[in-house]
Amino acid sequence: MEQRISLITLAVADLTLAADFYEALGWTRTPSPDGVVAFDMVGQTLGLYSASGLAKELGIDVAGIGGFSGVTLAHNVREKGEVAQVLADAERAGGKVLKPAQDVFWGGHHGYFSDLDGHVWEVAYNPFSPLRDTDGAFRWNGYGTSDGTP
Repeated sequence: MEQRISLITLAVADLTLAADFYEALGWTRTPSPDGVVAFDMVGQTLGLYSASGLAKELGIDVAGIGGFSGVTLAHNVREKGEVAQVLADAERAGGKVLKPAQDVFWGGHHGYFSDLDGHVWEVAYNPFSPLRDTDGAFRWNGYGTSDGTP
């Protein structure tokens, strides 16, 4: 298996409301089949799929989907002040701020919000891992030049 994640799928209670939430954050849908909402990102896609449909596909009871699973999604930003802005945008769109923007022990700045279905997102500014200038791509130790070379 190659070291990458291609698609992240979130089970959602209401596909339309969930799609509206991410669009309110400024995301743009990509064409996808009925019953699936997709947002292309840098190197991956975020998919939204009904919780009942995903449960059926997995052969489990829908009650087995939901709650905090110990997984968080992260969105890194270019500037410290952007953390509070993204959290405010998420709250305005109907999300819940779980931890307001604040400095963190490792030298960065972050906060957390949950979307309409309780999926937890971290919004972080990491001065030690600057995003690639050209497309905002993230790499653990950052990008040294705008063309992506270390």
